[in-house]
Amino acid sequence: QPLLSPQIRQLAAVLVRRRLTKHWKKLRLMLFHLFLSSTRNLSSSHKVSLSLAQLAAVILKNETLEKWPQLLHVIQQGARSRDPIQCQVGLLLLHSALELDPELFAPHYKDLLRLFHQTLNIRGQPAALYYSLRSLTTMVPGLGSDEMSLMSSMVPKLLSAIRELISVDETQASEVMEVLDELMETEVSIIAQHATEIVGFCLEIASNRALGDSLRVKALSCISFFIKLKSKTILKQKLLSPILTTLFPIMSAEPPPGQMDAEDEQTEEDIEERAEVQTPKHYAAQVLCGSRRVPCPLQLGLSGLLVLLGSSMHLQPMLQVVCRALLDESQVVRNAALFALGQFSENLQPDIANYSDDIMPLLLRYLEGVQLAHTSHMAKAYYALENFVENLGDKIAPYLPSLMERMLTTLSLPGSPRTKELSVSAIGAIAQAAQESIMPYFQAIMDHLMGYLLTTQEDLRPVQIQSVETLSVLATVLKKDIFLPLAEQCCQLGLDLCDRVDDPDLRRCTYSLFGSLATVLEDGISPYLPRITTFMLYSLKSTEGFETPLGTGNSFLLFDDEEEEAEVEGDESLTDDEEDDDSELTGQSVGRDPWERLLIAIRRSTLCPIPHFPLPFQCPHIRVRKSAYEALGQFCISFRHLCERDPSEPHTAAFQKLLSMVMPVYIKGIRGDKERQVVMAILESLAKVVKACQQEGLRDPSRLGELCRVVREVLEKKTTCQGADVDEDGDEDDEEEAEYDAMLIEYAGEVIPALAAAAGGETFAPYFAGFLPLLLNKMVNKSFAVGTVAETIQGLGQASSAFVPRLLPLLMGAARDTDKEVRSNAVFGLGVLAEHGREPMHEYPFLQLDCSGGMSQDIV
Repeated sequence: QPLLSPQIRQLAAVLVRRRLTKHWKKLRLMLFHLFLSSTRNLSSSHKVSLSLAQLAAVILKNETLEKWPQLLHVIQQGARSRDPIQCQVGLLLLHSALELDPELFAPHYKDLLRLFHQTLNIRGQPAALYYSLRSLTTMVPGLGSDEMSLMSSMVPKLLSAIRELISVDETQASEVMEVLDELMETEVSIIAQHATEIVGFCLEIASNRALGDSLRVKALSCISFFIKLKSKTILKQKLLSPILTTLFPIMSAEPPPGQMDAEDEQTEEDIEERAEVQTPKHYAAQVLCGSRRVPCPLQLGLSGLLVLLGSSMHLQPMLQVVCRALLDESQVVRNAALFALGQFSENLQPDIANYSDDIMPLLLRYLEGVQLAHTSHMAKAYYALENFVENLGDKIAPYLPSLMERMLTTLSLPGSPRTKELSVSAIGAIAQAAQESIMPYFQAIMDHLMGYLLTTQEDLRPVQIQSVETLSVLATVLKKDIFLPLAEQCCQLGLDLCDRVDDPDLRRCTYSLFGSLATVLEDGISPYLPRITTFMLYSLKSTEGFETPLGTGNSFLLFDDEEEEAEVEGDESLTDDEEDDDSELTGQSVGRDPWERLLIAIRRSTLCPIPHFPLPFQCPHIRVRKSAYEALGQFCISFRHLCERDPSEPHTAAFQKLLSMVMPVYIKGIRGDKERQVVMAILESLAKVVKACQQEGLRDPSRLGELCRVVREVLEKKTTCQGADVDEDGDEDDEEEAEYDAMLIEYAGEVIPALAAAAGGETFAPYFAGFLPLLLNKMVNKSFAVGTVAETIQGLGQASSAFVPRLLPLLMGAARDTDKEVRSNAVFGLGVLAEHGREPMHEYPFLQLDCSGGMSQDIV
């Protein structure tokens, strides 16, 4: 009661605390008796048991198993009981406790895995299987290597248990299949060992039309996830053929009776009359079959695979089919051709650009024949046009006048907002290809864009958003001196739009604009950074940071059913239901790209402030995390430049404070991030920071040792992203992973000479002595190892004399290597060693002669 005096409230709190402390053990016993008594009732009391189990889990989290050992005994005894109710309750209690805090049971994981080996053999008790599998799903992320060996032998039992649950409750079966996802994410090698069984099991579910869609989709999702992680295993174990054999019938199967789409039930005459509203699934096959008018599901599937695999092997014959289809009398076929062309343009660059002389005249002719009122047809045509032209480069020159005349005319004539939006978007794609050749049209473009940027009409919001995006493209492709007079006005305009309009799509485009303007303004962006970072904070705190999976298929949604008849009549509004669906599909989100763009904007400024906002180091998108770490490094470098210009005490203190925040973040990221690409970005940024900051970057006495330790961990392959990932078929030597591992070690190696130069020879010499065995004895890439040693010798200076007896024979041998790059690095190393080695080098008068012999091999 706030009205009572503080003394009375304090006394009440003390009495309550003492009462609970005195009777806490009694309360636990009361809870146990209540919980156990409820289990003796029939299954109708499951809700009561669940509530009590959750309460017990909450108490356990505060008490821990050490203070409440009886709980583990009750779980073990209940789970092993022959009484189905007792077994279910024991596993329910375990599941509730694990779900709340799995770390409490970490010391007992082995015992629990042995328990699950038993409970997964139970038949006729679906609840026991369900809670066992849910508990396993919670435990998997925390399992160590010892526990994983037990987990591997359990996989066949998992599949058997899921199969039994499918026959009882498909919803529960779909939930427990999450255990496969967790295993793939945590320890994919276990799944790889059982790839044949798991893929076969999932295909069995996916092909069973008697099962519900959600369960079948879940099975296909598991296969998809595994292919992304271990595509080589799929090929090695010859699983591709059964996967495709299962997928094609699913893709081409007709819906069950009563679930047919309206357009599927129409007659041929209806289809011809309403061709505008058909979807790609009806006409893509016709395009692929050329002159035939029959469905070809197999060719449809192969076409999809062609795009997904990025193969250009059959591009020419496919484009011939597409070009013929663009001239087809059927709108259905023409739409399919546009879709195919757009997909090829997205996935088969740069090969497809070589066919511009064949495709561009057809596209221009097609655009001339489309009525502006048919916005659906326009959207499909512009989709193909944009994807094709944006990568043409100089090849767009012959078609630039015709394209720009078409776009500017469309913007000048009366028309729907959708038409204007498409034209503005196309101008951005054209500018991307034309670069500075767009200059003759620049003023006319800006006149139109400024009108849309300043509008307050709600129906023109999509045009406004697209205008911001196109403006950012123009700022990127034009010379700085051309766009600079407009840059500050555009930056202010973007900020004002963010202030005035609360729209995630608009923020996404303005972040892109800020990134482009930062290149133009350079230091001039600094006055705007406080407001930019304010919007960044808003985006961080909002729930709009992640796109829904459905929001990634925009090109496919573009070709879905559209009510074009309503559009022709001028009624482009959606129903309430359609608006809701659309918002779900587009995933109202500022997403990954704006974060990346905004971080680039901040990074490009040479007068960046200390970051007072949380950067997205835990964002699931790799590119965002990379940009965040790179931006952080640029903060340090920019602040170092500021200190050099104005070496005042406040600036120096602030700089050291910044480094004290940044270095631990870098070290944590190198050790803990799961993606090699991100760790490479951190190491690269770290090397740049060390080079820029020199001794000031290592003023903290402990910093040099900490940085050397984390670099050593990378060289020893002890970081999280380098964790062992060995398949039973020897997939450890996977070419792509091996390449990333080699690159990662090279990035770590670049930090070593930077640290040597910054710390000074005498200080760094002991650390270099520790790095030498790793560089010379364990490195597969001899060129990298010799080059790193040579650059480090240069940084060590005269302190390198202590290493002459050890390094000279190695460098002399490398100077005779068969690889030209190794010889070159070795000769450079011998040169800097001779320069800094002092007296110890005088003992080797034959060095000059030997080096001359080595270098003579490379003289042409």
